[in-house]
Amino acid sequence: MFRVQTLARRPLYTCRTIHQSTVTNAVPESSTSSVAKWSPKSIRTGVIARKRGMTAMWDEHGARLPVTVLQLENCQVTANVTTLRKDNSEYHAVQVAASDRPLKTTTRQMIGHFKKAGVPPKRIVKEFPVTADAHVPVGTTLSAAHFVPGQFVDVVANSIGKGFQGVMKRWNFKGLRASHGVSVSHRSGGATGGHQDPGRIWPGKKMAGRMGGKRITAQNLHVVRIDNTLNLVFVRGCVPGVDDAHVLIRDAKKKMVASAQHNQAKGLYEKVLPKGVLDLPFPAGTEELAKTLPSIVVAPAKRTTSPFIPRE
Repeated sequence: MFRVQTLARRPLYTCRTIHQSTVTNAVPESSTSSVAKWSPKSIRTGVIARKRGMTAMWDEHGARLPVTVLQLENCQVTANVTTLRKDNSEYHAVQVAASDRPLKTTTRQMIGHFKKAGVPPKRIVKEFPVTADAHVPVGTTLSAAHFVPGQFVDVVANSIGKGFQGVMKRWNFKGLRASHGVSVSHRSGGATGGHQDPGRIWPGKKMAGRMGGKRITAQNLHVVRIDNTLNLVFVRGCVPGVDDAHVLIRDAKKKMVASAQHNQAKGLYEKVLPKGVLDLPFPAGTEELAKTLPSIVVAPAKRTTSPFIPRE
């Protein structure tokens, strides 16, 4: 009897649900998306892009900037996820897929999933946690206009695998001396553990081992330029991963999300968004929005003076 009462008190939808907004919710969500406004408490979805390589740019003062070029390949929304946690709080996420693939190389399960979403088969599918007001209609094609030049983003990717490496390459050890009794062990790690006390190697000791090939997040990268024609996003600095690898781009958790909420609570409304950024596309930057914008949008330079003029 006690067990029956306990089960009766539990909520009926404790499982993970994926709700499609292609037929019933497509018209209301598209009509409200033009009126929806970004707020500091909102968390938007991220996108999936390919790392195309690095190049250089010059700002209006002539200063050279190293940038990484990221390209969106038909990035589309495939599902909206809602899950009720054990503490009765709701988890919301947007499922995004990118890079079309042939039908014959796709599993039947994924073919049915993509067919239900009304999108062609994709090579990669990822999920981005969002707030309840940031769901995007299924089938929406995301573009480079999702990010505003001048904002900050986090880029997540797998770093380049270096294989088994020694301590000098892996941990930047100085190495042993080149003379005075050091024989054929100039790049070794030296002593690693005591004889009797502790008689073992402590966990976490920096030693030789596999290097790279891990999930890395490059935080707070500055978006300096977007190309709405080719769906390119130019971020300042380097991004983990090899060329043509898939990377995940989202609003920076520290310099965008946390900073916006902190400044909003303190009443510093002029510092909610980075300097030069007036608003963010909400709930997402779509392909239709990109057609209304210029082909290339460049962020204003952070530098206020020319680096080639001597200071007084």
